[in-house]
Amino acid sequence: MSTVETDATGLGAISRGADRVSVDDKAMINARADVNQLLPLKYHWAWEKYLAGCTNHWMPTEVAMQADIALWKSPDGLTEDERRMVKRNLGFFATAESLVANNLVLAVYRQITNPECRQYLLRQAFEEAVHTHTFQYICESLGLDEGELFNAYREVPSITDKDAWALKYTRNLENPDFATGTAAADQHFLRDLVAFYVVFEGMWFYTGFAQILSLGRRNKMVGIAEQFQYILRDESIHLNFGIDCINQIKIENPHLWSPEFQAEVRQMLTEACELEVAYARDTMPRGMLGLSAALCEQYLRFITDRRAQQLGLAPIFGENENPFPWMSEAMDLRKEKNFFETRVTEYQTGGSLAWD
Repeated sequence: MSTVETDATGLGAISRGADRVSVDDKAMINARADVNQLLPLKYHWAWEKYLAGCTNHWMPTEVAMQADIALWKSPDGLTEDERRMVKRNLGFFATAESLVANNLVLAVYRQITNPECRQYLLRQAFEEAVHTHTFQYICESLGLDEGELFNAYREVPSITDKDAWALKYTRNLENPDFATGTAAADQHFLRDLVAFYVVFEGMWFYTGFAQILSLGRRNKMVGIAEQFQYILRDESIHLNFGIDCINQIKIENPHLWSPEFQAEVRQMLTEACELEVAYARDTMPRGMLGLSAALCEQYLRFITDRRAQQLGLAPIFGENENPFPWMSEAMDLRKEKNFFETRVTEYQTGGSLAWD
């Protein structure tokens, strides 16, 4: 009897009479199993996150924007600093979600050779589309300059620096001839996962979340704040999925997680934190809403240490105090009503996941 066909795309010729897929054949990368066969499941954590994502479904157009529109159009509705902060955040997020989606679909999906993980990636890709839709909806509702908003990643240095840093980790993976299977290629892929899951979604979104949710806590721009809350919850699952992927690849390929590579990852997290601190200073040159660039820096150091620990690395900054403990409330999936109480619809699962 012939052996299992190894084709990472799932589009190769059918191997007639091949052995049936066993759990042992399945792997995160470089698998021997047929990627078209979901069952038998090997990584139940991936399937559980797929189900949680489906339960967490929401659409931006379900959120009322009338109060936000009135406040935004009112000459004294927001301070100039608050308006700058809102536009900077919308400018970053508007294209950041597309950058993540492009990496997900064009790079990550191709290299992950496990079908239950791919099932979650398909759900995540849809959620990234919903997030991009969110910023289109906000832009249209408030009558913002769409050219300014969607070109911020080219025109605002603190945003350009972040996006350019992350995109350099896809340079090898975007090559259609790139394939995992060697230690060097597998490490390229791991760098991509760290850059986009741990840094982009797990660190760089958090300054914006804290800033916009602070507005909502003061009954300002509550529609945008509600949508950011839903995005935050989605991103929390994205982050946890990415961490699980990285750690599972480490388990199956311990030779990749060398001391040298660990040092490189720590350097990546350090650089990413510095870039986000610069972005915080740009978005918030003066203190407001109980926030300041200094508090955001402390928060980012706390988050960076948390991400390092989730990857099995020692803390980088030794920052043990979270200056924004209320952020945990925004990520509580078990509440009966929305954080801003503008619609009664809630997430039903995910309470067992570890947020931060």
